[in-house]
Amino acid sequence: QVQLVESGGGLVQTGDSLRLSCRASGSNFKNYAMGWFRQAAGKERQFVAAINWSGVGTYYNDSVKGRFTISRDNPNNTVFLQMSSLNPEDTAVYYCAADQARWGLSHAQSEYEYWGQGTQVTVSS
Repeated sequence: QVQLVESGGGLVQTGDSLRLSCRASGSNFKNYAMGWFRQAAGKERQFVAAINWSGVGTYYNDSVKGRFTISRDNPNNTVFLQMSSLNPEDTAVYYCAADQARWGLSHAQSEYEYWGQGTQVTVSS
């Protein structure tokens, strides 16, 4: 089992950048592929990005491709989401999630067994 804690959210302006972090504990971090999802108010949770256990493989939602970068630091049990060129449509609670299929790059929420509590990102216009 793994516990996930996100951090780094906040209030920014259009065009700004922000880096989210998600620290894992309780299990071998390298056993998991990791994903980021987001949920805007009144909307369903949406896939953002995924990374496999090695960090070599990544996958992005088209809406963030070229603006967001997912990466991981296995020795420090942390996955990151670097976000740039933010706009109000990126406003949401951002969640990290862990998938026991360590080579996985799934966009499906059902593939992820463990979830963090989320961190709020608000982008003002």
